[in-house]
Amino acid sequence: MFAFYLSGTVLISALLFVNQRRRANYLLVAAFAVLQWVLIAHGFMHRGETELYGFFKTDALALLMLTTLGIVAVPAFYHSYVYFNDSEESPRKRGIFFMSMVILLAAVSGAYLSNHIAVTWVFVELTTLAASGLIYYHRDAAALEGTWKYVFVCSISITFVFIGILFLSIALQQVGYADLSFPALVQQAATLDVFWLRLSFIFIFTGFSAKMGLVPMYTAGIDAKDKAPSPAGALLSSVLMNMGFVGMFRFYQVIAGTAIQEWAGNVIFIAAGLSIFVAAVYMLKVQNIKRMLAYSSIEHMGLVMLGVAAGGVGYYAAVLHLILHAFAKSSMFFQMGQVFRIYRSKYISDTGNYFSYHLPGAAALLLAFFCVTAMPPSGLFVSEFLIFRSLFEGHHLLLLIAVLVLLTLIIWAFGKSLFRLLFTPPQHFDAAKAGRVSGYESLSQFFLLGLVIYLGFNPPALMVELIQDAVKNVPN
Repeated sequence: MFAFYLSGTVLISALLFVNQRRRANYLLVAAFAVLQWVLIAHGFMHRGETELYGFFKTDALALLMLTTLGIVAVPAFYHSYVYFNDSEESPRKRGIFFMSMVILLAAVSGAYLSNHIAVTWVFVELTTLAASGLIYYHRDAAALEGTWKYVFVCSISITFVFIGILFLSIALQQVGYADLSFPALVQQAATLDVFWLRLSFIFIFTGFSAKMGLVPMYTAGIDAKDKAPSPAGALLSSVLMNMGFVGMFRFYQVIAGTAIQEWAGNVIFIAAGLSIFVAAVYMLKVQNIKRMLAYSSIEHMGLVMLGVAAGGVGYYAAVLHLILHAFAKSSMFFQMGQVFRIYRSKYISDTGNYFSYHLPGAAALLLAFFCVTAMPPSGLFVSEFLIFRSLFEGHHLLLLIAVLVLLTLIIWAFGKSLFRLLFTPPQHFDAAKAGRVSGYESLSQFFLLGLVIYLGFNPPALMVELIQDAVKNVPN
């Protein structure tokens, strides 16, 4: 099935590139959306099976991430359609944008399903090329700068992953093995030389931090999410960051069965703690709303990694948090597209009284604020509570206190800016020039936020089973 999926993606992408008719573009995108959900349905029907010589496997973690991707992709395509209808579009730019989005989703899907660390590397590299086509959509100086920054940082990061794989290969050769598939690595991990494992982990973890949005390579995604159109920013801040986690977590499962697990956990603690600190510092002063959302994503990825490093219930909480964050943050980026169409600006100082201009959108944005900041009834409250519990049970009390202080600052900074957008009269805005947005465009955000609330407090039995299955190979 995955071979058919890749073949269909190549064909649809090629047609999007050469075609300039609007209706044909939208039909091709719809065809890909159907193809994506066929892949997901096939994965559930053939759970645990491998394909293409064992290079791909529909395990529990892949199914969770694929389903999340499929849910976010549908409104991303819809809001892209709205975005093009509202602007003076170029048929050529529209085709390249949709082609890049299709390739990005397919590459992310391939990375989710990859059962081999070298194959994961290939698909991660492909996401960099596809994302650059989305970031450079506006073809101006700011977009060019954001694109080159993203390509440059991600190229360095993917080189780090490649070097880490080379070190891992050396460790395997010393014990007479050459199989780089994840099951084989887990099986042989305890026999590998600790020195090469440490080097491998440092490079691979650092490389994947660019996609996941963690210190030290977090800078790759900030400008990208800011400069890309909002539907693209929604994908970059959700399914692409999830891909970084999948790559990191699959390798952490290898490390977890060795003598360096505690050392690796300390490395993750440092990177996660610094990520939350960086997010807090920048969110206190940033005025660009989209950049604020990007730094918020860094904070959440830091929390996810704290759960992984703490272990215990933290593993379950990390995967749950990852899924719920994807829905919550993508909904905010979709809404930011509507904010920009009304105010023609993404800066807090140029906005205000959003309830007066777009009541459904303002209500969605207010609910999204409660969801993203993990306030009840947000399901992220549940996952964050479980992460804090894992830190407490692991006796990381000083770290827990520091994180709680930083999160308080983040909530204050986030709320100050969002409430100004929602309630405070704008200072530099002519109400007569306000754009018009249909209330129906906010339905997708209410749906995604409804999932954040429902899945957090009442997760389906299948979802719980999949998360438990995804983390069962990581020792407590």
